[in-house]
Amino acid sequence: MEEASNGVTSGVRDGSSNGQSHRNGNGHSNGNGKGNGHAQSHGPAKTLSSKGMSGKGLSIDLGTANTVVWDSENGCLFNEPTMMALRFNGGRHSEVIGIGHVAEELVGRTHDGVEVIRPLRDGVITDLETTRRYLREVLQGVASTWLQRRRLNVAIGVPAGATPLERRALLEAAEEAGIGRAHLLPEPVCGAVGCGVDPLQPRAHLVVDIGAGTSEIAAFGAGGLLTYRSTPLGGDEMTAALLQYIRHEHQLVVGDLQAEQAKIRAFSDPSPSMVVEGRDAVTGKARIVNLSPEEVSEAVAPVTQEIISVLTGCLDDLPPQSVSDIMAEGVILVGGGSLVPGFAKKVEDAFGVAALPAEDPLTRVAEGGARCLANPETVEAYAFD
Repeated sequence: MEEASNGVTSGVRDGSSNGQSHRNGNGHSNGNGKGNGHAQSHGPAKTLSSKGMSGKGLSIDLGTANTVVWDSENGCLFNEPTMMALRFNGGRHSEVIGIGHVAEELVGRTHDGVEVIRPLRDGVITDLETTRRYLREVLQGVASTWLQRRRLNVAIGVPAGATPLERRALLEAAEEAGIGRAHLLPEPVCGAVGCGVDPLQPRAHLVVDIGAGTSEIAAFGAGGLLTYRSTPLGGDEMTAALLQYIRHEHQLVVGDLQAEQAKIRAFSDPSPSMVVEGRDAVTGKARIVNLSPEEVSEAVAPVTQEIISVLTGCLDDLPPQSVSDIMAEGVILVGGGSLVPGFAKKVEDAFGVAALPAEDPLTRVAEGGARCLANPETVEAYAFD
């Protein structure tokens, strides 16, 4: 196994061949079009720059909550919320005000004629034109001209459970954004490769990817997916659960973005409590409450438990030898939802194998996609048609 620098195991090896696939789950989306999922940034986000692109391959993790662009040589070039702010000039015509953090700052603060949009829902495109515009804005710093974008060789992560129609929509958006060559790769596989796994070796591996709009588990190895399970439950539902908890337990009305930020702080900050501002549900006056990380964990517990109960069925689809490989290697955890305190322990209890939280789980899919591009055999084996 490959060890992460912080002492947490973040890589494994591989195993088996093509197998059956399943689309499962009975979750729901909060459908409010706001919030930031797990769009956590560490310090100022990097701005895309042509100086930062090596030209040897670019990977895009176009997540429901966060977009990460990774260069095969120069690392992370962009890590910001998947949001775009538009100003409508009458009718259907609009202009882009900003994307990422710029758009996030406008959530809950817009006036008539300005709208903040999330181009994806549950990990897939909701509007082709909006996604095309968003992708083009993201890539503007890397390739400002159409000709430069046509020369790009790009890997794009996509949920393993995405339908052929959903995958086709993403390819069309990439093509219309000017990307010359795009390869769609399963996000769980990219996440594992980002942790150091070789997906072509004859060993089975198991990956759990908890995103904002979709949670998935996939077993793969020897150049193919063995099986997967998917559910439209993820970080967005955790945020909605926390928002309802604050309303019910503290009689405080808060916005989606405030609940999201409180969730992220609870997952990443060991401080005993945090201040949450909002409106008193009874008096209507402004009020603050102190929220502990334990309360956040309690609020999101039903969602995490439901996610795990859906995903555990994946083991039933595996042959005994593959299960043996996974028992020896453990299950890799990626995605922002894996940062929930106690999540790794719940996975271990449910699966009966060691849980291996990835270091920097928010960027592993994008990094893995870039690594896949460096090996044409991996792209050929795992890319969706």
